[in-house]
Amino acid sequence: MGKMFPNNLLLTITGDMGGWELFKNSLWPMMLGGIKYTIPLTFISFIIGLTIALLVALMRLSNQKILTIPARIYVSAIRGTPLLVQLYIVFFGLGDIGLTIDPFPSAVIAFSLNVGAYASEIIRASILSVPKGQWEAAQTIGMSYSQALRRIILPQATRVSIPPLSNTFISLVKDTSLASLILVTELFRKAQEIAARTYDFMLLYVEAALLYWTICFLLSIVQDRIENRLDRHVSR
Repeated sequence: MGKMFPNNLLLTITGDMGGWELFKNSLWPMMLGGIKYTIPLTFISFIIGLTIALLVALMRLSNQKILTIPARIYVSAIRGTPLLVQLYIVFFGLGDIGLTIDPFPSAVIAFSLNVGAYASEIIRASILSVPKGQWEAAQTIGMSYSQALRRIILPQATRVSIPPLSNTFISLVKDTSLASLILVTELFRKAQEIAARTYDFMLLYVEAALLYWTICFLLSIVQDRIENRLDRHVSR
């Protein structure tokens, strides 16, 4: 654990510090946890999760039961169980059967599978929202199913899916705090480590909450700008 949480960042943090001094001295270690683990964990898990989601969404839309049934079971299993339980199964459960995975990769696997299930329903609904006439028009000009999907349907579905997918991404930022329970030294884990050293739990947990809020607020601004650009494009 010491290697995951460098001691030199904690040497100046003691329990006899005043509130403001403790806030200032703990800010950088917590921000570093966010930069090194929280943000990368969010982006990596979301990208992998989107890839899974697109595949699962297309399987759900297929007419072949050999594809639709596994996809339905996967979505139902992930949506029907808590994320924390999924995280524990990947990290502790797989280790129990001899498949030991380090904390960070375990978190990536669990979060990616979770995002994949929820995002697949968003993508599926977005594809279904495209009028059937678009499919028919593509077939009329000689496009295959894959060509129509790639050139006509998915671009339109993407515009519809961006707002809910952005919300999923922002939720994932907050969900990464659960990775602290399997020893990933992300933002909240840093807050826990410092709080255990200083016994000032309220201040440090509020500080962690403010940092999460700041990250989500900045992402919300980016989301609004993307949506505004898409709206302007559509209006033209």
